[in-house]
Amino acid sequence: MASHRKSDPERQIPISYCTEHHVNLAACESRERRVAKDLTLRQIEVIRAVMVAGTIQGAAKLMGVSAPGVSRLLKYTEDTVGIRLFERKGGVFLPASEAQMIFSVVEQVHREIGNLNEAVGLLRRGDNSVLSFASAPSIAQFIAARVIRSLRQTFPNLGIDLNVLKIEETADYLLLERGEFVIMSSPSTNSALVSRPLAEGRLVVIVPEGHALAARETISIHELAREAVIGVDPGDPYGAALARPFVEAGLTPHYTMRGRFAQTVVSLVRHGLGVALIDEFSVAEVYMPGLVQRPLAEPSVIVPYALMKRGRVLSSFAEDAIERFQAELVRASGAGAA
Repeated sequence: MASHRKSDPERQIPISYCTEHHVNLAACESRERRVAKDLTLRQIEVIRAVMVAGTIQGAAKLMGVSAPGVSRLLKYTEDTVGIRLFERKGGVFLPASEAQMIFSVVEQVHREIGNLNEAVGLLRRGDNSVLSFASAPSIAQFIAARVIRSLRQTFPNLGIDLNVLKIEETADYLLLERGEFVIMSSPSTNSALVSRPLAEGRLVVIVPEGHALAARETISIHELAREAVIGVDPGDPYGAALARPFVEAGLTPHYTMRGRFAQTVVSLVRHGLGVALIDEFSVAEVYMPGLVQRPLAEPSVIVPYALMKRGRVLSSFAEDAIERFQAELVRASGAGAA
């Protein structure tokens, strides 16, 4: 339903009409003082364009509009401020002497708008800005690198400060505001932090090239348990996630060797020292020589989270980066590849 706004009768009477027809000049002057506050940026633009060009046609060209439109807007603007802004001599518009103060302010406003636009441009490019965040080692190696590459394509001058943290280091990092967020493979139990799930990934089996299990299309947890398994301490949240399929199958994982981080486990397997269960984000590269990756027959998932300080307002760069992490994690997951 169309809205019907009540019009202000005084606003319908231009100053020129008052002076020409001697209609309640006191009311017109009162109106002039009130309406002068309503000068718009578009009106400021037309004043400056006529100042610079000296003609209506030239001002129209500067503004990219029609000459009649400039003429009407200039007339309305003069009615709005209640004084004559220009004198016309020989087809040229010259600033009226009584409007000199207005012109100086118009120039100042124009410069400030230019400064504002420049500041917006700097922000869009990331100039003079630094985004600080952290990631678990398993996500930092491949996923974080892709996110940073994507960010720099959009914000070429944005500074990046990437830290690689263990889960127990995240609380201090976030609560002391050393960074805006942390990407981890498990949620935080700290009530001062917020954990936002980003994607759902699979656990996969990795074996050395030439290993007997490399010929299998899928590998069961029972087959894996009979091998020399390399793992992560089950007391660690990440290690607990990797041990979960063994526990669910009624097995106790016996690791011939353990590594603290996913990259260590991957390296040990590549060197033929055993087999391992790992999250698919840790082996997200298409080509990893010396390593064969196979699905686990018993589906088991791992969920990466974005951890943030509760109540902290993130920068637009941080929000953008978290969205890119989510997109990259989904793309790297079995669901994203399907």
